[in-house]
Amino acid sequence: MIKIKTDEQIALMRDSGKITKNVLDLIGREIRAGMTTKDLDKLAYEFITSCGAHPSFLGYSGYPASICASIDDMVVHGIPSDDAVIKEGQIVSIDVGVIYNGWQGDAARTFIIGEVSEEKRKLVKVTEECFFKAIENLRDGTPLGDIGFKVQSHAEANGFSVVRALVGHGIGQEMHEDPSVPNYGKKGTGIRLRKGMAIAIEPMINAGVYQVDFMSDGWGVRTRDRRPSAHYENTIVITDDGVEILTL
Repeated sequence: MIKIKTDEQIALMRDSGKITKNVLDLIGREIRAGMTTKDLDKLAYEFITSCGAHPSFLGYSGYPASICASIDDMVVHGIPSDDAVIKEGQIVSIDVGVIYNGWQGDAARTFIIGEVSEEKRKLVKVTEECFFKAIENLRDGTPLGDIGFKVQSHAEANGFSVVRALVGHGIGQEMHEDPSVPNYGKKGTGIRLRKGMAIAIEPMINAGVYQVDFMSDGWGVRTRDRRPSAHYENTIVITDDGVEILTL
């Protein structure tokens, strides 16, 4: 069931969204070669809890950390580890969820570490562009399929592919609510978006094939051809004449 948020509930989601944004901004300032992904997880946990909030991911279906930290060919859900040392030339996708006053925020960024290949640099840029393409002309009454159509069209026009095994989602008091929000699809199809719907749009774009492999730890997802992948996500709410981005 899709839950339409009231103005008061959206105001509460703005608060959780702001903390989520600030976590990612902090990580963006601190991330560097030589750190471990566990270092970043500790940084995020300490910041989130200092705000009086709780990391959404920590304990979610048994997930053991506050962030997901996915390096190079890890698409999403990389578990932070003391053994995962960040290196020059890598790209690192950080996904963060925050619960504040009972409401969720969810966002992700892919960070470039030092000098990277032109392919990786373009991939990160295009993935972010895919999000902003997706929200162009989005408003009350827009078919849901328009989101995936625009993400897929932009990614494929740049020689990349769109992950199909993982999708965006509705969000509110729960991290994952209806509807599912694929990053591929046909324009003009699907349910109509309505004012007050809150969704997390999250392009996951691969340099090579769109197929992925699920790791034996039960969480990590890697590209099948082990070429790099990038992730960019924001929580948004549908308005009468557009969208409001709650995590930017």
